[in-house]
Parts: sequence; structure tokens; C-alpha cells
Amino acid sequence: MISQPIVAAPLTGWLLGDAAAGLVIGALLELIWVLDLPVGTFVPADSTVAAVSATAIAALGSGGTVAPLDLIGFSLLLTTAMSPVTMAADGFVRKRNAGLAGWAGAAGPADVEKRLARAQLAGLGAFFLKSFVLYLLFVPAGLAAALAFNALPAKAHGAMALFVKLLPLLGAAMVVRKLSIRTLDRIVFIGFATALIAALILRLHPGVAVLLAAVAGWLGVLYRERSAE
Repeated sequence: MISQPIVAAPLTGWLLGDAAAGLVIGALLELIWVLDLPVGTFVPADSTVAAVSATAIAALGSGGTVAPLDLIGFSLLLTTAMSPVTMAADGFVRKRNAGLAGWAGAAGPADVEKRLARAQLAGLGAFFLKSFVLYLLFVPAGLAAALAFNALPAKAHGAMALFVKLLPLLGAAMVVRKLSIRTLDRIVFIGFATALIAALILRLHPGVAVLLAAVAGWLGVLYRERSAE
């Protein structure tokens, strides 16, 4: 799970002296790409490369200070725009690694295990080189683009900062759209309504309201399971 943006980006930011930028970038990218899984023939965008590259561009492009929101937003846009490149590179490496199984199976009984071990290491090495080369391309190009972005008028920087503030809404909308609406309807509605009534009308402590919402959601799950039976 280290490859997930929520982990990879803060680690990168911490190593480069700006953990705050890594936390913001990792949380936003995790929310947007959390449900994009490499299932079947679908090859999602490489969220790890995007998270690490965006964090590196924001941390290094800020000149040793804490990266502002506008630079973070620009880094996110830049690396997200490079997603087709990461998907093409990922697809190429996956096709190459798929042929390693046939190469290992073509060996005699005495050499199959040795070839399988070599195939595993070769596959890992191919993915490492793919990411390493992409970082070598993306980060310097992003830093050069960040210099041009810093020269833009103040209105452009303000718009980019607003873009970052609105990104959580976009990410939440994408998660809701990807999930089955049947997973959300009753459980989420019951929990939200219970917490709202408890917090606003009964004026209970927020902790008690959250507890009631969790219990209401749990009861909704039990109701659905029994209805299905």
C-alpha cells in the first residue's frame, strides 16, 4: 500500500522538506483515483507516479519554502495531464511482463523454478525502470513549467488556489459516481439524517451524534442483509 498516493506523496514531501504539500496532494489524488483498479484489461493512470511527481514539483518549485496552494494545484494539473503517458508506459511494461510466464514455462522441469524466480525479478525491475524514467522526465519538465507559472499574474494564482480548494468536491463526486448507488442510498441517508437530527435539533455532543450515525448505519446494513435473505 506504500504505492498509494495517500502514502507515497507525504513520504516524498517529507523527504524533500515539505510534508504538508505531500499530504494535500496525496489526499486529493487518493480521493480521485481510489476506485481505479487494474482489473482485467483496464490499465488505470499511474497514481503513484502522479503523486510523487506532483509532490516533487511542488516541494522543489517553492524554493525551499512551504509550497502555496496555487503551486500545488498547478503541479496536480500538470501531472494529471501526463496520465496518458503513464498509462501507455504501464501497458507496455505489462505486456512485456506477460511474456515472461511463457518464457518460464518453456523451460524443462529442472529449470522452471529458476526461470520463474528470474521472471519475478525481471518484472519488478521493469516496473522500477518505468517509474524511474518517468520521474526523470516529469520532474525536470514540471519544474521548468513551474517557473513559467510563477511569472503569471496574481489572478491566475488565485484561480489555481481556488481550484485546489474545490478538488475535494470533485473527488467525492467521482467516488459516488463509481460506487453502486445501492451501496449508498439507505445506509448513508439514515446515518446522515440521524447525525443531523441529533446534532442540530437535540443539540447533542458531536461525538454522540457521530456514534448515533454509526449505529444507524449499522442497523441499516442489518436490515438490508435480512431483506436479502
